[in-house]
Amino acid sequence: MAIPRQLPNAITIVRILCAPVFLWLLLVDGGSDGALRWWAGVLFIVAIATDGIDGYLARKYRIVTDLGKLLDPIADKVLTGLAFIGLSLLGELPWAVTIVVLVRELGITVHRLIVAGDHVVAAAWMGKLKTVAQAIALALALLPLWTVFGDGIHIVNTIAMWIAVLLTVASGIDYVITAVRGARRRGAAS
Repeated sequence: MAIPRQLPNAITIVRILCAPVFLWLLLVDGGSDGALRWWAGVLFIVAIATDGIDGYLARKYRIVTDLGKLLDPIADKVLTGLAFIGLSLLGELPWAVTIVVLVRELGITVHRLIVAGDHVVAAAWMGKLKTVAQAIALALALLPLWTVFGDGIHIVNTIAMWIAVLLTVASGIDYVITAVRGARRRGAAS
């Protein structure tokens, strides 16, 4: 079965377009525990799940593109970044956590865009692990699971968020080390 060459990139673009809709659903009623909060959480989960789908399709059908390598991590950062911001705006996540995550994400995105004309930096395994950890932590924080399981779920949310933040920092350090090594190799080769 053949699929259109740009399908994975189109899925990635849809993920980017879902992000503001998700944020609106989260914030429109002040983040109350009602239907809109559940819809926001579900939309976030569906949108972040497309990260695996677009990558799978691109690899399976050998239609990996430089555009896809560039857009895919940006789409993740837009979606997760808005989730962190939304939770902080609602007072459910300390701004310090959001700022640490956003500084790492924006720094790496800016670097990717700067070097994109020279070479494309695909996401590394640690960055992918970070994205999964963030997705899980954010899904737990976004869905009002406390209305179903009680306030004890906040402990699980807190642990998951700390794991995500630690992996965010560690993967940022890994990215910088890898970028420096790559620049040295390219410099030595020229």
